[in-house]
Amino acid sequence: MMTVNNTREAGKMNVILLNHYAGNPEMGMEFRPYYLAREWVKMGHHVRIVAGDFSHLRMINPKVERDFSDETKDGITYTWIKTGQYNGNGVKRAFSMFRFVGKLWVNARVLADKWKPDVIIASSTYPLDTYAAQRIKKYSGAKYIHEVHDMWPITLIEIGNMKKMHPFVIIMQRAENSFCRNSDLVVSLLCNAKSYFIKHGMSPNKFRNIMNGVSLEEWKNPEPLPEQIEKTIKELKEDNKFLICFFGSITKSYAISYLIKAIQNMQDSRIALIVVGEGEQKEELMELARRKMKDNFIFFPKIPKRSIPTLLKEMDCLYIAALHNAMFRFGIGMNKLFDSMMSGKPILYAVDAPNNFIEEYHCGISVKAENKEELTAGLIKMLSLTEEERSQMGERGRRAVLEHFTYDKLAAQFAELFD
Repeated sequence: MMTVNNTREAGKMNVILLNHYAGNPEMGMEFRPYYLAREWVKMGHHVRIVAGDFSHLRMINPKVERDFSDETKDGITYTWIKTGQYNGNGVKRAFSMFRFVGKLWVNARVLADKWKPDVIIASSTYPLDTYAAQRIKKYSGAKYIHEVHDMWPITLIEIGNMKKMHPFVIIMQRAENSFCRNSDLVVSLLCNAKSYFIKHGMSPNKFRNIMNGVSLEEWKNPEPLPEQIEKTIKELKEDNKFLICFFGSITKSYAISYLIKAIQNMQDSRIALIVVGEGEQKEELMELARRKMKDNFIFFPKIPKRSIPTLLKEMDCLYIAALHNAMFRFGIGMNKLFDSMMSGKPILYAVDAPNNFIEEYHCGISVKAENKEELTAGLIKMLSLTEEERSQMGERGRRAVLEHFTYDKLAAQFAELFD
């Protein structure tokens, strides 16, 4: 029998957010579920994030002895499901997905009666959680919103080189078609995804675009940098170096090698590139940096997310780039983009995507992706600007974030969809 509760009368909702990989600033990525949920809690809603006990994205995973174990963090109830550990993108990861969704689906009636949701949001990287969300909706009468931040299965086909008729792709495609047809609304970070979802069965009026953003609290109360990083930056500034920073995952997709080569070709000793993070390409880039002007390239390990504002404050320019990626035709909304804009520093941007906030808000210099000549020209132009001109660029980016991309505003936009 359908369960109906009276929380709507008071304007306060029981919100269930399904995200297999959800984390928080202490655990690590994914951060978006936490930031949105924290704001909804401030609004008076009760929010439960349902996640797997293991995620390859987290630095720290919870220790869970039984399924549906609860934990509270900043007013948010986290419910952990045992899904099993895995490495890479093989069979074990696929099984962890099926465990997460399967346990929710099997227990949907009990969970609907226990949690009494008004709103259920399915937001895992993969679309399979639509089945669990739809089943909980069936027994609770909740509104079902599907959130998309990764385009599965088309990413598996175009980037992962999987065949359309691969069984895993077929399963994911059926799930995508199902949420397009059966969700009440589809929210996506990707501004140009609407027409794609319409082709897969979504009614045009269901689509909403809500971007990523920044947490103002982290910018008001940032953590200090590790002592060695702080000391090195101080020495570089005393030596009048122009500090350019890349921060985040160090992988080929972020085109860091293009910037290293551009700096080496310029042979401008004023420039120091600071790379902060970890990733599969780090050793390769360090070897590339050692070949020429090695003292102008500094690599630091990953730092806590709450220390990022402190790091960026010390820089003269920030680098955001990406290799050509067919998925970017749907739009782009990197977390690091909004952190970089919030820092008030000018951005050297080399990404080909339909939404270009650097050009829209005039907060940096935008060049074509994977174009060494344009990147070098952009770097030369950035160096030629006066300190005041660079400051004005950065300030325009910061104002844009404060006006449009803080999580209190984004969460409020999302909460309007609950009714």
